[in-house]
Amino acid sequence: MQSVKDIATAIVAREGGFVNDPDDPGGATNFGVTIHTMRRLGLDLTGDGQVGVEDVRRLTQGQAVEIFIKHYFDGPLIGQLPQALQATVFDMYVNAGGNAVKILQQLLREMGYQVAADGALGPQSIGAVRDAMRKAPDHFVDAYGIARRNYYFRLADRRPASRKYARNRAGGKGGWIVRAEEFIGPQYHLTKAEFDERIAAWG
Repeated sequence: MQSVKDIATAIVAREGGFVNDPDDPGGATNFGVTIHTMRRLGLDLTGDGQVGVEDVRRLTQGQAVEIFIKHYFDGPLIGQLPQALQATVFDMYVNAGGNAVKILQQLLREMGYQVAADGALGPQSIGAVRDAMRKAPDHFVDAYGIARRNYYFRLADRRPASRKYARNRAGGKGGWIVRAEEFIGPQYHLTKAEFDERIAAWG
């Protein structure tokens, strides 16, 4: 069984090092930690009284792991979810913040559970997840991963500049889609033909 630190370390590895992509709303990012997060946390690593791009560059992998565990796992109460679901929700929370929980809550609503899709885990949402997992543990984790994938596709539908994250330069699956499919069974991965059909409208 993976520890929380193991999961966080895998997320950091998946996120990669320093990037400052103008098409990324997150801005300068290192190991998945954005400049906005560092400013919110007051991480002035250069000691110059402000948090800028150079502070992002100086962030270490170990610091990123600590940030993720404290603010993206412990803070949002992901540890209260069933073990089998924690890695995928944690990974998505790093990638999409509270939308990771909204996706989970919307999935529950589609299953008939009366929960608010407010992006915050509370007793009602956690109880509904546990009940759903008791009924269909494997299917629920796959369903969440598929919902993640659909979320990424919808983002790319609405924002052409983000399509490079869903479709790589060779026309295949981009990082977003590959990332979502890491957490679902192979039988639910899109084939090349299915992927091509899904993105056909992008041109």
